[in-house]
Amino acid sequence: MAEQTIKLVPIGRVVSDETQGQYRLIVDDRYRPALQGLGSCTHAIVLWWADQLDDPSGEAMDLVVELPYAPGVKTGVFANRSQARPNPIGLTTSYILAVDEEAGVVDLAWIDAFDGTPILDIKPYLPMSDRIMDADYPEWLEGFPDSMEESAAFFSDPENVAKFS
Repeated sequence: MAEQTIKLVPIGRVVSDETQGQYRLIVDDRYRPALQGLGSCTHAIVLWWADQLDDPSGEAMDLVVELPYAPGVKTGVFANRSQARPNPIGLTTSYILAVDEEAGVVDLAWIDAFDGTPILDIKPYLPMSDRIMDADYPEWLEGFPDSMEESAAFFSDPENVAKFS
């Protein structure tokens, strides 16, 4: 297959202040009408470009990496959530705290993107499309929580952080 160039246009940026626990999406003026109705959803799926890890040449890219949450386990980047990948597209599902359509602001409970990260798209989390009832985990994730809600409590316990770091 011949290499193809694809042009992506960011729709806004992430504003993140981890010290204050504030996570916000700022949507560019022209895309603000697309926020209509998002405030009626509980969660959003945010697609973003890991620009600080982007290596357009692809020469420094490791396709197999050690998992930070499973020491000693290596997988290909297609089997983990590493941001270092051929196309550094990040994906975060987060609880929506507030949506200001006019100002183009979406306040989130959390996002694992750096401050200033370009946003590629925002989609509503829809259980009938996004929830898998019988998904199984790889062996290296045994002992991890089963949901995002459980993860917050799990990773706030220093013993669990030490166990999986």
